[in-house]
Amino acid sequence: MSSICKYSCQQSPVDFIVDFGAGLGHLARVLGYGYGTQVFCFEMQSDLNAQAHTMNTKLEVMAKKHLPPNMHTFFRQPKHLTLCMTPDVEPHQFLNVITESLQITDNNFKFGIIGLHPCGNLAVMLMRMFIKIPQARFLNFASCCYMKLTTANKQSNIEFQGYPLSQYLLKKPKLSFLSYEALEISCHAMEMYCDRLSKGDYEYLKVHSFRAAAERIIIKHRPNLKHCGLRSVKHVPGMSFEEYFYKATQGMEVSNLQKSELQSLTTKKELLQWRRIVIFYTLRLMFAPLIESIVLYDRFLFLRENGCQVNINAAFDPRLSPRNHITCAFKLS
Repeated sequence: MSSICKYSCQQSPVDFIVDFGAGLGHLARVLGYGYGTQVFCFEMQSDLNAQAHTMNTKLEVMAKKHLPPNMHTFFRQPKHLTLCMTPDVEPHQFLNVITESLQITDNNFKFGIIGLHPCGNLAVMLMRMFIKIPQARFLNFASCCYMKLTTANKQSNIEFQGYPLSQYLLKKPKLSFLSYEALEISCHAMEMYCDRLSKGDYEYLKVHSFRAAAERIIIKHRPNLKHCGLRSVKHVPGMSFEEYFYKATQGMEVSNLQKSELQSLTTKKELLQWRRIVIFYTLRLMFAPLIESIVLYDRFLFLRENGCQVNINAAFDPRLSPRNHITCAFKLS
């Protein structure tokens, strides 16, 4: 991602880059200290910004010990700002945040927008901001959490739509329809799963039957928690369903369910059918690349319809980062 951002700066020179959802600022540090690019990080969690600033300081102290003084002038320390981007933020409001935070006195500047795995609608917000703000010259982002996109089939009379975006698909509602389940499975990469299947590591795949049973129990006791996010739990040989459930639901309303609620005859029968769950999940996973491609090409068309040059590249190893496609866009004028 960092090399792609550097290439974008070479193709379309900018004064700085804005990194949305920067988290701990790992990408910004590579750009700032490795490539000498000024990056301004927007992150909604102030504690992550504080940690990122501490990491920057530690890195600079280490660099002063091990690198020659002339290299220090090349460094550009990332700046970390706390901001929650919402659909109702207008382009002029966002520009005001930038100019005030960076103490810029006029609008005669250019910048790039980047995002490493912006969640759900945030990726769409970045595209809209990019299109509407003249000073924004390029856009690079890799998405995640497609099931969190706002769609017409989830909400009626929606003011902000995350999918579809392009006029081509908006005119074809039946063709473009994607269910929550379809968008959810599109977030999964099949490479690591296929590796485990080919190696016969079926024991590790039991986690899917555990999750299915857990979701049924959650919906039974708390219907409002349907489609809620569960904690990621790595399955290890010998792990019981009860152990998995309490780890996966830590901090949720259902985490205080008694063990007896998890040991019903129905649940026990379902857990014995883990092979069927693995088969079903495998069949679903076959469609994941196709569904993700639909979402990505909808964005491709949306950006093209708005006068942008667009490329989508599979830049990461999907075994390390399942959402490995980076959408890169430049303004032609």
